Amino acid sequence: MKAITIPVYGDAAVLKIIELPEVVPEIDEVIVEVKASGINRSDILQRQGKYKVQESTDIEIPGLEVSGVVVACGAAVTQWKKGDKICALLSGGGYSQYVAVREGQCLPIPQGLNFIEAAGLPETIFTVWSNIFERGQLLPGETLLVHGGSSGIGVTAIQIARALGSKVVTTVGTEEKIKFCYELGADLCINYNTQDFEEELKAAGVDVILDMIAGPYFQKNINILNEDGRLIHINAEGGKNVTLDIWEMMIKRLTISGSTLRSRDYEYKKRLAEVITQKIWPIIEAGKFKPIIYKVFPYHDVIAAHQCMEQDKPIGKIILDWSFS
Repeated sequence: MKAITIPVYGDAAVLKIIELPEVVPEIDEVIVEVKASGINRSDILQRQGKYKVQESTDIEIPGLEVSGVVVACGAAVTQWKKGDKICALLSGGGYSQYVAVREGQCLPIPQGLNFIEAAGLPETIFTVWSNIFERGQLLPGETLLVHGGSSGIGVTAIQIARALGSKVVTTVGTEEKIKFCYELGADLCINYNTQDFEEELKAAGVDVILDMIAGPYFQKNINILNEDGRLIHINAEGGKNVTLDIWEMMIKRLTISGSTLRSRDYEYKKRLAEVITQKIWPIIEAGKFKPIIYKVFPYHDVIAAHQCMEQDKPIGKIILDWSFS
């Protein structure tokens, strides 16, 4: 089978396609013939050597989400059978023609979606649900601020929060992205290159913030949170070291938290998959949420796909298509 590897850390050109032996399922795993793989910002960071998403191994394969067809099942697998069409959340290894994944991290492809669309669902939906709705406890009628509304996480957060009855504010960097986020259902879009989101939101405030920036955004986020507000971090692109006024946090009764998904244990991810199938799949199948695909690349053009992720700052997801021979 073919797989895309990171033999050395560096720019996109280091990615290399190699041949590997076929994978065999462990007792609770399924083997998926991959039809499409989602590309995420973390794949770029892994390629650059800034963190790993897999156990130490001689062969490092990026990729945190796939869609495809089950072609084999371990002896203890009860949820899936050969021929099932699924998408799955991985800890790594998704840039490959076949992957082994524990059955609890797989989900059925929602009705009406194809493999390309389904490949972009797991990483963003698991992240959005676990952080905004479980950790952040966003309620109908409350206001969510999501920084980076045109990212894969952003377009997912906007649509799901709106479908579940919350108001959504977002920050983006261009007028094109503002128009796009309004079309997705955002109530207010702020251009961070021409507007100060703190000034725009200080009067009304927000209840939950999903932040990927930290750094200079941290105090601004604190300032605009309503009483009992929740600030959730999923990255720190603007810097990880910040200063917190504990008294201000106490007076407003704020909750400040954050998480990473890839390091969570199997039982946690299995539970999330069950909840998401119950809560979010009906929203997708009712047409209230649609995957936003920016570009699709044949798997053998993975270098161009990574360059696109780094250069274009895409609206939505970039997908690798494995249907090419």
